[in-house]
Amino acid sequence: MILKRNEVLALLTGLGLLLTGCTTTMMGVAAPDKLPAKTPEIVTETAPPSYVGIDENVYHSITNGETASDTAGSANHDVKAAPTNLPLPEPSPTKSAQEKLDEALEFCRDSQDYWQRGELEKAVDALDQAYLMILEVEPEDDFKLIQEKEDLRFMISKRILEIYASRNIVVNGNHNAIPLDMNRHVQAEIKRFTVGVEKNFFLSSLKRSGRYRSQIVAELKEAGLPEELSWLPLIESGFKVKALSRARALGLWQFIPSTGYKFGLKRDRYIDERMDPDKATRAAIAYLKELHNIFGDWTTVLAAYNCGEGRVLRVIKTQNVNYLDNFWDLYERLPRETARYVPRFLATLHILNTPEKYGIDLAQIDPPITYETATINRQIHLRDAAKVLGITESTLREMNPELRYKILPPTSYDLKIPTGTGSQLLAEIESIRKTALPQPAYVYHRVRSGETLSTIARRYRTSVARIKRANNLRSSHFIRAGKRLKIPSKGYSYASQTKSPQKHSGPLPDYHVVRRGDSLWNIARKYGTTTQAIQKINGLTGTHLYKGQRLKISAAPAPRQTEDMKTYQVQSGDSPFKIAQAHQMPLDRFLKINRLSPRSTIYPGQQVYVE
Repeated sequence: MILKRNEVLALLTGLGLLLTGCTTTMMGVAAPDKLPAKTPEIVTETAPPSYVGIDENVYHSITNGETASDTAGSANHDVKAAPTNLPLPEPSPTKSAQEKLDEALEFCRDSQDYWQRGELEKAVDALDQAYLMILEVEPEDDFKLIQEKEDLRFMISKRILEIYASRNIVVNGNHNAIPLDMNRHVQAEIKRFTVGVEKNFFLSSLKRSGRYRSQIVAELKEAGLPEELSWLPLIESGFKVKALSRARALGLWQFIPSTGYKFGLKRDRYIDERMDPDKATRAAIAYLKELHNIFGDWTTVLAAYNCGEGRVLRVIKTQNVNYLDNFWDLYERLPRETARYVPRFLATLHILNTPEKYGIDLAQIDPPITYETATINRQIHLRDAAKVLGITESTLREMNPELRYKILPPTSYDLKIPTGTGSQLLAEIESIRKTALPQPAYVYHRVRSGETLSTIARRYRTSVARIKRANNLRSSHFIRAGKRLKIPSKGYSYASQTKSPQKHSGPLPDYHVVRRGDSLWNIARKYGTTTQAIQKINGLTGTHLYKGQRLKISAAPAPRQTEDMKTYQVQSGDSPFKIAQAHQMPLDRFLKINRLSPRSTIYPGQQVYVE
């Protein structure tokens, strides 16, 4: 068969513009004995009702007294009388070139009849026979025959596009639908996976596949897709749920944020469902179904899954051929990563179909992850939940990889836990402390005359973009002297988990040598002084420290009248005003006993005096 129907791409993006509403002068339908020499009249006929939106130009010549209306009026009769079996044309040396073209035209007519009746396979078969006929024509120097042959070639190609554009391709659940092609490209990838540089990658990915593949296979079977697609994550991510590509594609199935959002994968401050194996699998199945409805050919579908359907369609549109081609015709024109993607997948299938041939031991595959779910309405850390359950934090993390900071969202969340431990967790859930999301660590800077965001960013070793984002600034060209800016620094602070630095006992040393992780606030707390006192005695104008720096230590004056007072640990979101108001104290009184000024900064975990 000349046409490979399963490899024809059905819905080219520009097809509507090409076909809808355009009338192209082409070869006319001739009487059985010969084709007319004059330019035929073109009559536009409405496409069948089941293919709304596709314009079909049907060409009839007015010969032997037959009018266009007579021809159109006989359509229904012709459809009923259309042949049901198309014999293969046998080349006959007695047929002239003109007779062969006439016979090819008759096959085109039959194809139109089949298409109108919805018999798409027979319609394409008829076009196959027509194409076989015109291949036998050698017009030599006869310009008229050359033109007629090219017109027929164009008509057949156009009809193929129309038929497949009108065809609603449905995945029929055939688990042998992926063709296991073997060529030099596939053989090269087999060699890389079995004896080459990627052997360790293949074996480790195969080992991890056991954790997730059984669930993926079940989802594919339910959706009616080929079971072989369950090995696609091996090529995509090596079965790593946290795999992140240079294009910011994430998870087992490597979704970029926009595609993940399109197929229902949620992403917020707490969770990223692209890392959830179950949810990402369902989204990948929906995406693969959509691609198969467009292309109808699994190898081309896989290429589109890797680089996007738009890229593949653009490559196809550049093919300077009259017949649509298959994936291997596109191979050289696709991006290198995509061009290798399909051979790598086919190589994986070949290896796993006969693992003993390549020395692969399937017994080394990890067992599936088993779990049950418990609905939690409390914002807790996985570490604390793991302690209650008597398991490691990594075990719970492996079951819930979509939690970005290992902290449950404040809303109801279905937490995956080991089977049989749900009642234990729910019984002790109220005893687990609440945990807030880690907040970016900040320092504050008062803008001086002549400073710019660039000079401030360089001083604090950060970027202008981060400063703008932290302060909701729209422009980087205008800042006002005296404005107080929040400057992002490295690391995060956990409001409910901040540990107090160990207090220094004994007399204060003359100097403190700055170590990795030190900050002015931590040093001040350690020695029972204030950041302002350390800055003043050392002549510091900012909060930036460097490793090995020697700082003089000066004790801060003891707070006044603190004998009858109690201490309060600053929480995330607290301010001096809020604390004073909560303890029914005047703000100036609170600031005075704590040696603070209205511009002082307090930090989560800091101890202050209250009445």
